[in-house]
Amino acid sequence: MVPEKLTFSPLSRRQIEADFSGGHITSDAGLLLLREVDKQHQLTQRLATVLDDARNPVLVRHKLQAMIRQRVFGVAAGYEDLNDHEALRADQALQTATGEDAILAGKSTLCRMEQRVDRQAVVKAHELLWHHFIEQHETPPKEIVLDFDGTDVPVHGDQPGKFFNAYYDHHCYFPLYVFCGRHLLVSYLRTSNRSDSRHSWAILALLVKFIVSANKPAPTFGYQDCPH
Repeated sequence: MVPEKLTFSPLSRRQIEADFSGGHITSDAGLLLLREVDKQHQLTQRLATVLDDARNPVLVRHKLQAMIRQRVFGVAAGYEDLNDHEALRADQALQTATGEDAILAGKSTLCRMEQRVDRQAVVKAHELLWHHFIEQHETPPKEIVLDFDGTDVPVHGDQPGKFFNAYYDHHCYFPLYVFCGRHLLVSYLRTSNRSDSRHSWAILALLVKFIVSANKPAPTFGYQDCPH
């Protein structure tokens, strides 16, 4: 039976409740659940520590961690386009999820944040995922199966690096994903004019090296859909 009211952890003096007896106030109340999950795993908090923020602290209006949450939670809610945040920045559900009780960053500010991300930051961000993966095991696993999969991401505009892929019959990117069970370990953007195996073995070597160094004794590895 669904309860009439759910109470979430508060934000400052703002009490947060989900009341099923009232009308619809926001279409993105699920963001509050993401907020609770993120508070438990602290992924966005960790991510903020590896991204460079060269802004003058005196002039900063929107904290880096809040902007990361805004962008990540927005994508999770289906708002991939930065233009969406011109309206979303005033949404109280997203504000609460990011830990703010005021207007959030606009699309230009979020764009500048993304443009500051370099290759080194991407590697560090992936290492956070790997550490989080290790933390989910109370005892070192005896066997680890890594699932390598490439899939198409259709491109509808004139983005740099777009190519026509004959197999998928449209212009797209061809990112590589690596999973271990339900855990995402790698999300690597690639163009679609290269082979399926592009950079797969290099990523595999990095993953195996990291997992072996973090687990004693070393687990046995298995691979699914690993390109040759």
